[in-house]
Amino acid sequence: MKILVCISNVPDTTTKVKFVESDTKLDTAGIQWVINPWDELSLTRALELKDDASAGVKSVTVAHVGPATAEPTIRKALAIGADDAFRVNAEPADSYYVAAQLAEVIGREQYDLILCGIESSDYNGSMTGGMIAEFLGIPSVSAVSDIKIENGAPIVIRETDGGREVVSVPMPFVVIVQKGIAKEPRIASMRGIMTARTKPVRIYEPSAKEPLTRITVFEKPSPRAACKFIDPENPGQLIALLQNEAKVI
Repeated sequence: MKILVCISNVPDTTTKVKFVESDTKLDTAGIQWVINPWDELSLTRALELKDDASAGVKSVTVAHVGPATAEPTIRKALAIGADDAFRVNAEPADSYYVAAQLAEVIGREQYDLILCGIESSDYNGSMTGGMIAEFLGIPSVSAVSDIKIENGAPIVIRETDGGREVVSVPMPFVVIVQKGIAKEPRIASMRGIMTARTKPVRIYEPSAKEPLTRITVFEKPSPRAACKFIDPENPGQLIALLQNEAKVI
């Protein structure tokens, strides 16, 4: 069984966001780039499955669409434990474009399980995983909080409003995971960091696909209003503010 984990290269969540070129581009100066948290948990779970000899997982590959500047993030995924990686050498214009580029390569290399984080921490689109499945013409399961391999067949557990569902799906299929798929992201060991330098990263040129969306301008949210402190002996003022300003009652 071969597992593919799709990863995004995103700014660290402590990054102070700034825009340039009339607010049309993110200012990348000084940004520390990391693996998207949901993708990092996906990778952790894939490696846990590989560690289980009874699961029959032969390899874990990571995939990314992005320029050469994303190489350190890919190498970090390899240091954590992935066997190899591929990168489509293109700017990730939008979810449709990324999914199309990944599906083009996945279709040639043939993977049994494709794991995607439910969303990326920069754009929060929640679209790429489902689009990959549609491009490949294979099933996808979303909101997955656990995945197991029993008797050579994957069993996925997903969270719903009514509780939990246990789903069996024929391979290949796309697993769109959410928080809970792994307890903590796996940390790279010193040995992993050293061996990651020699692990193969295949580079593919992008296929002739066009993005469906474009960014016109970025706009920061309005600053939060200053906190108002109410005398605990004056509940009437609190009620008036909740009714007239906050409009929550």
